[in-house]
Amino acid sequence: MRYEILGSLRVDTGSSTSTVNARNMEVVLATLLVRADEVVPIPQLAHEIWGDAPPRRHLAAIHVYISQLRKLLADADRPESVIATRSPGYILRLGPHDRLDSEEFKQLMQSGRKAARAGRPEEAAAAFEAALELWRGPALGDLRAGPILEGFTTWAEEARLECVGMHIDAGLASGRHRELIGRLYSLVAEHPLHEAFHRQLMIALYRSERQADALRVYRSAHRILTAELGIEPGRALREVQRAILAADHRLDLAGPPRADRAEQSADIDGRAGITERTVARRSAGDARTGHREAA
Repeated sequence: MRYEILGSLRVDTGSSTSTVNARNMEVVLATLLVRADEVVPIPQLAHEIWGDAPPRRHLAAIHVYISQLRKLLADADRPESVIATRSPGYILRLGPHDRLDSEEFKQLMQSGRKAARAGRPEEAAAAFEAALELWRGPALGDLRAGPILEGFTTWAEEARLECVGMHIDAGLASGRHRELIGRLYSLVAEHPLHEAFHRQLMIALYRSERQADALRVYRSAHRILTAELGIEPGRALREVQRAILAADHRLDLAGPPRADRAEQSADIDGRAGITERTVARRSAGDARTGHREAA
């Protein structure tokens, strides 16, 4: 069984995909999935469904929802029910072959972080990309309820943005700065107050020999932050701006060049060869002149 909550809630049995159309049942299932393998007390379930004003017979209603969800999630290869009664509420137990996309997302994020710390940016980028591909839209779609689900959707969106940022960092470390520029311009437009995207765009532009455009991005970020929040750009953004103005070598890509830097490297090597040949010719000419004068 595969449960998907990084988008509208749905259950994939392998042979078919099911959704829950009744809003209250969907809230119950979503809450149990967010707290998978943990007991969710009945009062918390009631609060997720009805807020501070549950109906008089809310206990009976929750019992009906659980019964219907048990039928929906029944698995012929699994004799016990996926949803078990555990005082003071219910628990959704993930079996050894069950998958929950939000947990897969966390695992891929962890793998990407580990690869990035080990200096393997291409492996990190692949892990982050796989994590982002799990998303089908906003977490839980348009389903909103009480503090458990609101807390999850807030965390999920922040985690997604963090993953996007780490994916771009890994791409920059791999030398993909040119191909990231378009995406970063889109991210800056969608998240104008997210300073990390401005910083990454400035670095990508600088490494693509577009220093003027990189500085324009800084001025734009400065204008937005001061107008919207009345604050100056953060330290990281200011340091990148100063580094660009100083042509600081620390902004250059470290490590072996990728394909998109091959032409630059070849050009640099070619210019170096021309310079060496020019110096050699001048040295030979000076030697001949000196020889004639000595004669």
